[in-house]
Amino acid sequence: MVDKHPYYPKIVHIIRPHSLANRLTIRQSCRYNNAFQIITRLILAKTWSDIMKCSACQAETPDDAEFCAKCGHNLKNEPNDTAPQAARQTPIERFKNAAASGRDDDDEEEVTLWIGGYSAKAMVGSWMLAALATALFVVAAFYFEFFSFLIAFVMVCLTWAFVALVLAYRKMGVYYELTTQRFIHKSGVLRRTSDRLEVIDIDDVTFSQGLIQRIVNVGSIQISSSDRTHPELVLIGIDNVHVIADTIDDVRRKERRRRGLHIEAI
Repeated sequence: MVDKHPYYPKIVHIIRPHSLANRLTIRQSCRYNNAFQIITRLILAKTWSDIMKCSACQAETPDDAEFCAKCGHNLKNEPNDTAPQAARQTPIERFKNAAASGRDDDDEEEVTLWIGGYSAKAMVGSWMLAALATALFVVAAFYFEFFSFLIAFVMVCLTWAFVALVLAYRKMGVYYELTTQRFIHKSGVLRRTSDRLEVIDIDDVTFSQGLIQRIVNVGSIQISSSDRTHPELVLIGIDNVHVIADTIDDVRRKERRRRGLHIEAI
């Protein structure tokens, strides 16, 4: 009959989330009302301290239950107030403690995001000049007697061979790799030099394009960093330059946020 009382739901709503001390306070404030006293005693007789909520469905379950009776969720792995202090720390607090102890915040796996080099499209202007030179040599062979077709053929071959050698040297001379933590730059043909730049040390990323480069969507990227070896690193002949520049800048900002460094280096 008590649960039929019109104030029973209100008392349950008030008492359930509070501690025993708060429930005793409510009980004392209702001591002059017989109906409230009866309802409060009945509610206090139920052991609310032995009840917890399932994190999956928010259903109330006994404290010693292994699985939720409503959804079947495993309750043994549920966090509680007695969990270690380190388990309840925020990522920033864990990073500060890790930095103070001389170790990394976490061992995040390094993932390769982009691998590239010099693009042949960056030499479109050179291809156009070589084609123009070829046409001039052929015309000269027709109109000038001293300029034979053999000489014109040799000149055309030398012109295109020179352009091809320049392209081969530039493509084999540079190698770029971007990961979630580092930017790797390799240069040289006979003698290879490799430099690794931490993305967190990158301060600014810009790119530039000429008129013809905008048509074929290539350009140069300039990276400013606090690295002593290459404080100003220029990447030439990068295909899809605006996407690559944005990717480098996004990785830089994400890595700084991950390590809790929000202030730009001066």
